[in-house]
Amino acid sequence: MEQYAASLQELYNRIPRRHSAENLIEINNIIDDYADILGKIESINTWYEKNTAVFYPSLESIQTTIKSSNSNKHSKKSKDGLFDEASGNLKDDIQSLINVYGDGNKNG
Repeated sequence: MEQYAASLQELYNRIPRRHSAENLIEINNIIDDYADILGKIESINTWYEKNTAVFYPSLESIQTTIKSSNSNKHSKKSKDGLFDEASGNLKDDIQSLINVYGDGNKNG
């Protein structure tokens, strides 16, 4: 079960902080991997199911913000700000999920 904590830490460490075309691809890959791990943790047992549900609305918000940071409607400064906000929120959520996950042996 510790594999998820290590995988989440790896994702956390990979999160880019600067807006660029390459970093948009990277953060979207990280988000996909994070969503996959989140689903796996959620399916461990009912305790995890209840305690991981709070991460899904935030995940959707992060995805929306990342998408918005790539919009031609925004200036470079706005794009940088949106990307920074989303990457910071993703870091916070991954760290929180690591804390909720613990050693993978929690149950209700």
